[in-house]
Amino acid sequence: MTKKIIAFGASNSKNSINKQFATYTAHTFKDAAIEILDLNDYEMPIYSVDKESENGIPQLAHDFYNKLGTADLIIVSFAEHNGAYTTAFKNIFDWTSRINAKTFQEKPTLLLATSPGARGGSSVLEIAKGRLPYQGASVEGSFSLPSFNDNFNAEKGIINEALNNQFQEIINTIAL
Repeated sequence: MTKKIIAFGASNSKNSINKQFATYTAHTFKDAAIEILDLNDYEMPIYSVDKESENGIPQLAHDFYNKLGTADLIIVSFAEHNGAYTTAFKNIFDWTSRINAKTFQEKPTLLLATSPGARGGSSVLEIAKGRLPYQGASVEGSFSLPSFNDNFNAEKGIINEALNNQFQEIINTIAL
């Protein structure tokens, strides 16, 4: 039976390098059905208890939550804004956690981050690794790709041999 991967970049940038990285990573798994989500398709009002009590939980939050529920593996690549999650991701996360605090529904999850800088989004990746298990993510591995523009090529993938070896080691530990 073909396994399903849901992958997304935790950014609403139209040219998100994290969406590129999540997409690339999903395609490293052979014989999997892959669905790439775009956070722009799940834009909702900024979460507040007042908005929830007045209008309920938006259908888009239910849609996102239900998509995660169809996955055999979730791949998230985090963009870093001021050392933390992007507002786009945090807002979706806040809304979906109101459906079920275990937003990731105990699904195997691979956490990634990349950035143009030398730290590769490592601050947000550490936050995610610490927080998401409480939200039902079964974290199977994590990887930070520093200096995206120097270390990644759209056709070839990770072009730095040492980084690619580290990445492949993590990918090889994930049973799908």
